[in-house]
Amino acid sequence: MRTLYEHAGGHEGLHRFIDVFYASLLADPLLQPLFGEGRPTHVDHLTAFTAETFGGPDTFSREVGFAHLIDVHRHLKITEEQRRRFVELYMAAADAVGLPDDAPFRQALLEHVEFGTQVAKQNSHAQSDDELHPLREVPHWDWPSGTS
Repeated sequence: MRTLYEHAGGHEGLHRFIDVFYASLLADPLLQPLFGEGRPTHVDHLTAFTAETFGGPDTFSREVGFAHLIDVHRHLKITEEQRRRFVELYMAAADAVGLPDDAPFRQALLEHVEFGTQVAKQNSHAQSDDELHPLREVPHWDWPSGTS
């Protein structure tokens, strides 16, 4: 079976998706305050993270590192409303760029962003390292159980 990375169109498909998604974040009044004017490297970093998560190359771990991901979320104080909006825009961007819409892929995509936003939200409120989510490496996502 192909990886989620391959199914999504590899680096090119994910980069196109993340580029549209990131533009929607910067244009959203609820989320824009978390991102400011944006960072020139954010699309590349998020593409690399998503690619690695979905079974692609480990570029994010080698070139950026998971500690960076923890650091950029610390003290953002992400609200539940912002977390839900992030998920909504993520899935809307998947539709907008034509990522595969088969149920198993969309379920994996949704579970991935739901989990990631929960981790980011927890880390954004952590006052100490003990309050951080225990995840310390890029998670590896796979097809939902029962998918063949």
